[in-house]
Amino acid sequence: MQITASQVNELRQKTGAGMMDCKKALTEAEGNFEKAIDILRKKGAAVAAKRAEKSANEGLVVIKISEDRKMGVIAEINCETDFVAKSDDFIKLADSVAQTVFSQLPGNKDELLANNLSLKNLVNDVMGKVGEKIEISRFAIEKVSEGVVVGYVHLGSKLGVLVKFEGTTVGLDELAEIGKDIAMQVAAMKPLCVYQDEVPKDLIEKEIDIYKEIARKEGKPEAILEKIATGKLNKFYQENCLVEQAFIKDNTKTVNDLLKEFNSKYGSNAKIVLFRRFHLGDEKK
Repeated sequence: MQITASQVNELRQKTGAGMMDCKKALTEAEGNFEKAIDILRKKGAAVAAKRAEKSANEGLVVIKISEDRKMGVIAEINCETDFVAKSDDFIKLADSVAQTVFSQLPGNKDELLANNLSLKNLVNDVMGKVGEKIEISRFAIEKVSEGVVVGYVHLGSKLGVLVKFEGTTVGLDELAEIGKDIAMQVAAMKPLCVYQDEVPKDLIEKEIDIYKEIARKEGKPEAILEKIATGKLNKFYQENCLVEQAFIKDNTKTVNDLLKEFNSKYGSNAKIVLFRRFHLGDEKK
């Protein structure tokens, strides 16, 4: 059967696949468009199987926030190369993932793909087109009733942050502006947690042991090792607990000072509940 250039072009417009792939699929399907589309989708699945062992450490972090700022979604979608990550097809796929998570609120990745055949097909379509492994690595959904969820995506979309604030129904626009600065703080300063009491006890014990051993090797008396370790631990908290960090835009204040000023102004009790910091490939290290 003769496959015309117009048929190939029409299939290419529908699927986004390459000209030669479209021609081969139409030839194999004897001109049947639906069969040709299935063939191209299977090619995407074949690419996935072939490249299953490949590392997909490039990609994008995307965020979607509701208009009322009561819900936010952050997701990481990976591919193998930065070239593909910057392609229109991959960017559209990443946006589709975020929108689907936002609208359907799945519990996990398996549920997301199991309940959304169109999204699963889209992943396979893009894999078939770009010839790389593509995977939805992780996502998180955060909701709040009295407060806001704020998002920040760093230039290049390799790093994104969600911050969840609770404790106020007033001054929400201003809190969202403060929240953007705090989200940038999380991106830049990489805190371990929000508050001291969230630092794992085994990590604290490990730090104390290290501080004591260093002081001991410096010849400090045993009687003051505990005091030295406590002082250094306070410094550790200031560097690793978000509310105790010096604010990146004004190091005369801490992040907690920003919230105190806001609460004093509005008579509220706004606080940071949690943050989600997605840096490309972090979970795979």
